[in-house]
Amino acid sequence: MGVIRLLFPLFSFCSGSLMFSLWLARFRGRDLRSVGDGNPGAVNAIKAAGPIIGGLALLLDFLKGAVPVAIGYWGLKLGGVPLLLTIIAPVFGHAFSPWLRCRDGKALAVTFGVWSGVTLWEVPTFLGGMLFFSKFILRLRDDRLSVFISLLLMLIYIGFRFRDPVLTGAALGNVLIVMFKHQMGFRR
Repeated sequence: MGVIRLLFPLFSFCSGSLMFSLWLARFRGRDLRSVGDGNPGAVNAIKAAGPIIGGLALLLDFLKGAVPVAIGYWGLKLGGVPLLLTIIAPVFGHAFSPWLRCRDGKALAVTFGVWSGVTLWEVPTFLGGMLFFSKFILRLRDDRLSVFISLLLMLIYIGFRFRDPVLTGAALGNVLIVMFKHQMGFRR
């Protein structure tokens, strides 16, 4: 069981690295890199291949984060560093997928998935509420700024709500990865 606990973050990374949006769009004969911002994510899958393919891609991107984290947290009862790495690994795997030579993937759907795997509905509902608030109430025009503010608030929420250094560390790692993937937008 000890080896499984040590290797489980690797399984979690491999799950996160699967690029369902890209593959499903290719199955329909579409190239995600030619639409929107060129990101191989669900939004561009919707634009390139339609709402059914895009919706399926979104669901699979969510599940590739939720399933390994839920197995690790609820099933294997991981804690400490193995849990921290298991939570961060799908986000890292999506953001730096070896299937795409470690490029692309903004990892927002996977972020919702990993936090569903740990907190079920709580953190994803908070994050979704913050994204809605920043985009439609504050009317921030830049999606990257909405994501940045929402993720920082999620980090603060997790830190104060759970008071668990492992979960707070995982949230910090998650935020840093997603923000790194969005950095070019902030430089502009």
